[in-house]
Amino acid sequence: MSPSLASPPKHDRAVRLVLAHDYLTQRGGAERVTAELARSFGPASILTSFYSPQDTFPQLAEFSVRPSPLNWVPLFRRDPRLALPFLPFAWSLRRKVRADVVICSSSGWSHGLRVCRGAIKVVYCHNPARWLYQTEDYLAGLPFFGRLALKLLRPLLIVWDQKAAASADVIIANSTSVADRVRKAYGREAEVVFPPVTIDPSGVSEAVEGIQQPFFLTVSRPRGYKGAELLIEAFRKLPDHRLVVVGSDSIKDCPTNVTCLGAISDAQIRWLYARARALVSVSREDFGLTPIEANAFGTPVLVLRAGGFLDSTREGVSGHFIGEASIDEIVRAVTDFPKDWNRGAILAHADLFNASSFSKRIHEIIEKISKT
Repeated sequence: MSPSLASPPKHDRAVRLVLAHDYLTQRGGAERVTAELARSFGPASILTSFYSPQDTFPQLAEFSVRPSPLNWVPLFRRDPRLALPFLPFAWSLRRKVRADVVICSSSGWSHGLRVCRGAIKVVYCHNPARWLYQTEDYLAGLPFFGRLALKLLRPLLIVWDQKAAASADVIIANSTSVADRVRKAYGREAEVVFPPVTIDPSGVSEAVEGIQQPFFLTVSRPRGYKGAELLIEAFRKLPDHRLVVVGSDSIKDCPTNVTCLGAISDAQIRWLYARARALVSVSREDFGLTPIEANAFGTPVLVLRAGGFLDSTREGVSGHFIGEASIDEIVRAVTDFPKDWNRGAILAHADLFNASSFSKRIHEIIEKISKT
């Protein structure tokens, strides 16, 4: 069987690990987890469908990143959803990976990677394929021809997805809600390993010009299910409160008490996290790293009582919940949000999600499989 990662191998060749991720074209939570997996395991290579070094985390450039031939199409790099008809082939037709361990960081594509006999295949599942099982979330903002292609291909994609999931030796879910989705989608029990906080609160901080305090902060990519638009409409009814939106600078007609920023640096996000009155979110997250990132700066959160936020937030200690994703509920929750919090308790909560614990747990799971 494959040698253990937690102890020296029994032969001259070191354990060879390959890491895979759907696409590396943004700075989201899944990409941050992939960067941490790379840092922890030191893979021989990172396989992906698309790679845009300037748009994802720079530390990934320290490794050998190998994108698919689809990477040559700029339109697909800008929005990988447009490549949906081709992505199953981009993964299934890649040459079988020869390695002792292959970790697929997947939201629905990289788990289709084929591996050679004897390799341990671990799927770290951020969510089962959203375009198959949560299509309304995935289709938000997608052009007509993309929606049409999905409708036509969905039956075949389900067959492909089920086969890909069945090829994994173990599936690790990033939250209890995702573990439930894995059970429903694949009929398999998943291990649950929460993603780690990897942003360093002690790192360089850079002020963001024009931001007035106090302010609430939301950090999200421009996807329909992320809920930034709903927050903006709620703050339109809260003229005495300010909101800073990171990651959605294309939103039009913002009220004067809302500042919309696009992509910003880690140094700038540190500055915002440290000074925000609270991080606020009504997105339907699979796990959602931003609440514990804010907590790592001693900042409380105000988040939707749903999904991964139920794992990442301890009510009354690290933050409060919003009952439902509606304008009235957001207005009420923001208006009633406490001003005084125990910063030490918030920091202690964030430390439960540290990178060392994450890495140790993944190692333990691989070790267990290698002995079976």
